[in-house]
Amino acid sequence: MAESGAPTQRESMADRIYQALKEDIFEFRLIPGDKFSESDIAQRLSASRTPVREALYRLEREGYVDVLFRSGWQIRQLDFKQIEELYDLRITLERAAMHKICRLDKPPPALRLLNDIWNPDAPSERAFGSTVRALDESFHCELVAAAGNDEMTQVHQRITDRLRIVRRLDFTRPDRIDATYREHAEILQALIANNPGEAAEKMTAHIRTSQEAVKGISLERIREVSQQHRRREPGCP
Repeated sequence: MAESGAPTQRESMADRIYQALKEDIFEFRLIPGDKFSESDIAQRLSASRTPVREALYRLEREGYVDVLFRSGWQIRQLDFKQIEELYDLRITLERAAMHKICRLDKPPPALRLLNDIWNPDAPSERAFGSTVRALDESFHCELVAAAGNDEMTQVHQRITDRLRIVRRLDFTRPDRIDATYREHAEILQALIANNPGEAAEKMTAHIRTSQEAVKGISLERIREVSQQHRRREPGCP
């Protein structure tokens, strides 16, 4: 019995390490360019190297870290050209979804449900923090899914997964949360009015504004953490 349970236990530890490292990357406790060894992580997280290695290879497959020949691991640099290309593709898919939704025989139930979320009766009913981040991602994914094209939905989900590391920064400032509520409500109003052109244009403007915001916030966070790291180095004032 002990032997049959060993792989599951190891996988569980690898999952916990994976989540811990991913959170460190998302919160910029580990910043692009940081280098470390498997032993460093194993010691910090009180784990053996095997589940650490499994977690790191999973993060590598997802594009968060790179393995360095004979010198450990490194947090992958943010590739803003690639990020821009992913945003371009995301806009293409979401614009297409606006038109497909308006060509359906009847409005999908998602529109009413999303409208209840993004048009609250009072500002006090708004979400905040990690909840609004999750709701934002769900808003975009559910609208694409409502268009009824499974292949489009799967491609959009993969793009969403790859952009999550930067998109989540869009909700660290109150003004960006306010803008998200306002812009989501306007997109939904255009869809409910069966105006696909207006919905597509508002969606494009919404995504582009968010894209510029998260790029600026990302660079600012990286600079701040880099300065903190330098101040902690021996010999620094």
